[in-house]
Formats: sequence, C-alpha cells, structure tokens
Amino acid sequence: MDGVVLAGVIAVSALLIGVAGLVLAVTITRRIGTRDPIAIPPFWRKALRIKELPEALQGDFAPTKRGTERIAFIANPTKPGMSELRERALRAASIRYLPQPMWLYTTEDDPGGEAAQEALEAGADVVVAVGGDGTVRAIAAELAGTGVPLAILPTGTGNLFARNLELPLGDTAKLLRIALDGDNAAIDVGWLDLDRGPRAQDERHVFLVIAGAGLDAEMVAGADERLKRRLGWIAYFFAALKHLSSRRMTASVSVDGSDKVTTQMRTVLFANVGKLPGGLMLVPDASAEDGWMDVATLDARAGIVGWTELFGSVVAQGAGLRVPDVLKAYGTSRIDHARGKSIVVTMDHMYKVQADGEGLGLARGVTATVDHGALMVRRASK
Repeated sequence: MDGVVLAGVIAVSALLIGVAGLVLAVTITRRIGTRDPIAIPPFWRKALRIKELPEALQGDFAPTKRGTERIAFIANPTKPGMSELRERALRAASIRYLPQPMWLYTTEDDPGGEAAQEALEAGADVVVAVGGDGTVRAIAAELAGTGVPLAILPTGTGNLFARNLELPLGDTAKLLRIALDGDNAAIDVGWLDLDRGPRAQDERHVFLVIAGAGLDAEMVAGADERLKRRLGWIAYFFAALKHLSSRRMTASVSVDGSDKVTTQMRTVLFANVGKLPGGLMLVPDASAEDGWMDVATLDARAGIVGWTELFGSVVAQGAGLRVPDVLKAYGTSRIDHARGKSIVVTMDHMYKVQADGEGLGLARGVTATVDHGALMVRRASK
C-alpha cells in the first residue's frame, strides 16, 4: 500500500513539475515574442496568441527617439520569397530597436516612384529598394536631390547597379546589414531626354547604369521573359543574336556643345558606370563618382568576323588593353569613347532607346546629362 502511495506522489510531483515547466516555457516565449514577434515561428505565434507586427503599409512611422532612422522598404511583390524577406527585414529592424519600418509595394502601373513619394512624405530617413534595376531606377528618380539614402536588396535579373556598387548579391543577411548600418555615399545620376519628333511630347528619364539607342535597346526589347526567369542576364545574349544582322544607324554626336561628328554605328551607349555581368567592362572609364558622363559608340562590319572582333575588343578592355586609334580604321569593328557633361545624339531614323534595361520606345534624338552627386546610396562600411 505504501508503495502505491509513493508512486502516486511521484506521479503527481512529475505532473506538477511538467506543468510548471510548460507554464515557464510559454511565459518566456510570450515575453520574447512581445519584444520580437518575428523571432517566434508563425505557428507558435498563432497558438500562443502573440501579437504580430503590423504591416505598416501606409501612414506614419511609429514614434521614435531623435536620431533613430525610419526605414521604408519598397518591394516588387512578383519576386519569389518576398514574404520571408519581409519577415527578415522586420526582424533586422526590431533587433536594432529601430521604429517598425514601412513596407510598400510596387504595382504594374507604378514601378516604385509613387511608393517612394509616399515614403518621403511619411518622413523616411532611408528607402530600401527590393527588386531589380527597374525598381531601383524608379525609386532613385524620386530620391535624387533629396539627400535621403537609397539602399538596395537586389532581386532582379541583371542587378547591374548593385553589381557596380559591389553589393554582396545573394547574401540577404549582409545586404540587410548594409541597408540598415552601412555608410552613405554620393553617386552621380544620369538623365536621358528623348526627342520623339515634332508631333510627340519629349520625355525625361533617369538612369544609373547604362542607357543607349540602337542594338542594345533592340536586345532589351527582344529578351524573352521566360528565358530571363530561367537564365538571368544570359537571356539578353540570346536576344542580341537575333539582331546581329540589323542595319547600322547613322548618328551625329556632340559633346558639351562641340561640333557634331557623324558616323555609322550599331549602338550608342551613355554610361554612368561600366561593369556588366560576367566581368565585362563595356565602358572601363565610367565611374558614378567622377561627375562625368561617358559615351561609347560600337560598330561591327563584315558579319560574324566583325562581331567576333568587337567582342574580343570588349573583353580586352576589361583587361586594360585597347586598340590604338591608328589601327581602328583597318579593323572590321571599333569602339570609340568620349566623355562630357552633356552629350547630344541625333539619329537618321527613329530607333529604340533603353535605360538600365528598360525599353523606352522609339526616339530620333537623345540628350544625356550627368547630375553630379545627386543620389545618396548605402554602401558597406569601410
């Protein structure tokens, strides 16, 4: 009988200890979740009725101490993994005791410009672009000249601007650290004014990487969306192959008001920076911090021979080697470089134009200008 009583006492004691442990675990979990809800998995947040952080899709930021930065994320919702990325971003802000950031979305009609305006009106101290070059470009157009820094979480096909800033593509943890803790740097911005002819309204577009007219714009317009999703920037290579036999265009180029130089070419490029995927340096001298706009004209003749020679010249440029001017007249291809503050190009026909990989339609003339140090960006701390 005594043995039965003892066993009952032990069982009851074990049960009480188990219940006490469970209550303690729940209490600790709830306290952690109250301070940082995202630290708790979604299932347990719901089971323990831990209040989640609101989405803060619009309106003002939470109250904050003076000197604490208010962060606004502007994301392209079509990119995969966006829900998980949002949770990581909110937690990164939470553990730094930052105000809960705003989280805004781009739409089919608004690639990011209107969302950036909303973030600025709400008092954002930093705006983070979550998307590709198109999203970054649209947001940068609104931030240029405001002094509000642009941070980037690249999720696009090319991510050319992020590559030129030497951001750690694919490493979300490092990218978030740069966005929230990085240094601010002033970057040049390029502006492209389009002349669409006497019956059309002229337009102005911003670019951060490379804009151009001719073959490169045909390549951008012809890139297959399915290939872009599967192969990334390599899809543009296949698009370029379709247009190797396209006609050469005749264009006049004037740099900073100089006399026009008329020549035939395949494409004309305006470069704020010069690095492309695969380590190619299309315009080696281009820098987003020197206050100059670099222009390059590319030409190829004699079919595949000329294109092969042109590709070899681009690769050689990346290694610091250039064809002497005296030999260019004897080759089947050539690359000519110039730089200035304002570059005007007038073409013999309407040609397609692109800016940072986005097609802008047809134009007969383009003017590229540089706005020195107009945009603040977040870079890795030195």
